[in-house]
Amino acid sequence: MSEPSCSSAPVPTSAFLPTSAEEMRARGWDEVDVVLVSGDAYVDHPSFAMALLGRVLEAEGYRVAILPQPDWHSADAFRQFGRPRLFFGVSAGNMDSMINHYTANRKRRNDDAYSPGGRIGLRPDRPTNVYVQRCREAFGGVPVVAGGVEASLRRIAHYDYWSDKVRPSILVSSKADLVAYGMGERVIVEAARRLEAGENVTALRDLRGVAWLKGAREELPDHSWHEASEDRRDIELPGFEELVDGGLPFARMTKLLHDETSPLNGRRLLQRHGDRTVVINPPGLPLDEAGMDRVYGLPYTRLPHPRYGAEAVPAHSMIKDSVTIMRGCFGGCTFCSITMHQGRIIQSRSKESVVGEIRQMAAAPDFKGHVSDIGGPTANMYRMRCTRPEVERLCRRLSCVHPTICKLLGTDHGPLVELMRAARAVPGVKSVKVASGIRMDLAARDETYLEELAQHHVGGHLKVAPEHVSDKVLGLMKKPVNNSFDEFAERFGAASRRVGKEQYLVPYFIASHPGSGVPEMIELAVFLKQRGYRPRQVQDFIPAPMDIATCMYFTGIDPMTMRPVDTVKKLKDRVVQRALMQFFRPENWFVVRKALLDHGRGDLIGDGDLCLIPARPPKAALDARRKGANDGLGDASYVHADEAGTARSVGYRPGRKGARRGGRKRD
Repeated sequence: MSEPSCSSAPVPTSAFLPTSAEEMRARGWDEVDVVLVSGDAYVDHPSFAMALLGRVLEAEGYRVAILPQPDWHSADAFRQFGRPRLFFGVSAGNMDSMINHYTANRKRRNDDAYSPGGRIGLRPDRPTNVYVQRCREAFGGVPVVAGGVEASLRRIAHYDYWSDKVRPSILVSSKADLVAYGMGERVIVEAARRLEAGENVTALRDLRGVAWLKGAREELPDHSWHEASEDRRDIELPGFEELVDGGLPFARMTKLLHDETSPLNGRRLLQRHGDRTVVINPPGLPLDEAGMDRVYGLPYTRLPHPRYGAEAVPAHSMIKDSVTIMRGCFGGCTFCSITMHQGRIIQSRSKESVVGEIRQMAAAPDFKGHVSDIGGPTANMYRMRCTRPEVERLCRRLSCVHPTICKLLGTDHGPLVELMRAARAVPGVKSVKVASGIRMDLAARDETYLEELAQHHVGGHLKVAPEHVSDKVLGLMKKPVNNSFDEFAERFGAASRRVGKEQYLVPYFIASHPGSGVPEMIELAVFLKQRGYRPRQVQDFIPAPMDIATCMYFTGIDPMTMRPVDTVKKLKDRVVQRALMQFFRPENWFVVRKALLDHGRGDLIGDGDLCLIPARPPKAALDARRKGANDGLGDASYVHADEAGTARSVGYRPGRKGARRGGRKRD
């Protein structure tokens, strides 16, 4: 196996998977087996799904072409490789396209981190649907398998925040033959093998990790998914037509879905869409250590394809010197989609595999000596898993750490500490940073890990995500209670002092999460004031498809308890929550003052040490209010100015030409 290249010297196009007919012919090929269509630029790095899946198929002997960000206005681009011998694989990209395109306030973003030069407009909204249709037009009869985050999160009927309605399964809207949900290495290889053996795509409906659409007259095949299990029942979810108004049926569907997410005991799910039925097979089994090593040890160049020239792909610039050590998350946060896509069983690479990758990085002439991150969805769940496999096979708990850390969970940081020490001992490596999120309640249990982190892997500031301080909201998030953050802050501070460093935490919080009203945000503002935190960025809650918190937002019901939950939906209410989190900004003075007075907290206005705002508006507040009035936007004009795409600016809107709304021309 050849080694990946990270050199600053030009890397030949032949080192990449072909992205054009010319590149295909240069390899001596007259056809390809599989065409992988992606909404992202092609970056040959294992953090980019299409590169990873393409290399996995290549390692199995298949001829693979990548079609990155094709012109979707016709089927011409989809014909350039000729008819694929086996199938098309379609993905919107590493991110859900709607989150990629729009802010929490449904404003168009002005950049795209997964496109060359950060340019927008290189993919449509909901590209999975569009790409699948173009594949069908290009070559009728070729199987089309949809996958990736967008397809995974839309495999059933789901609430769509951007259109504010329930939409059907992406199988219905895209007409793909299969949706491969979750991490797709096993499915895509098995699909290639069986299609090559002459099987019809309908025969692949017995695979784990796939969803498919059953016709009214088709029989439902009988399969036993779990060894030694006598429970072969299918779980029927409320049908699409029952869900359009939300309420209890939607909440019940959400709970049933999440209860069946373990690959060790999850059952097959059925959901009617008219006279057809969406069938969701149990999740795919996780990769073992050897499987993870194989996937991440393939000959990636770790570079963007030469077709982009000097145009950088921002997402690559961020992760090019990072190393993935594991995948999955057992945290079960209700606002996070990681578990629904990567699963809650942690899958880790061996120390030798990780260190080998770092050695290859360090040998490259342009490597500066700094590994930007060693982690995954979380930084410190490496090799953590249930210590009782016989219990794990039966367990349906959605979080191993909420409301408390399960006594059966292995929380030893020892293997991770060994890995971190080995990583920074690689010749040519000057530093190894930890930029992935720290699970604070786990880290606080291990003083050795904290000292190792503080002494060698933090550059003065450590980003953490307590998300809120209200125990009510934290409970709805499935996050630890607030004193868990205080405990971690104290322990990390003590560890930093022991190693002779002055270091600080940079906490991240979410505004407008279900259950978070003005009183809870005032509680958060007081917390920030007392501890001297001044968040420069505010993360607004975005209801992603299939998340438990999204169900709360849409229905006003916690699906796990069926209890009512208050939720914030109006833009003006979101403005208030953001302003309270940034109470220290003079331009937010009027919004914060009104919120405090409306909720009987006038005691927080004045010159006292614990007051959030002064009694009189500062000049900057008056100036901002005047400017907002002149712009016709009121107080909302300035509260969001720090978020790309939320200020008044011209962004790409698919299908719109010429003057913008209101008669103003493009700048």
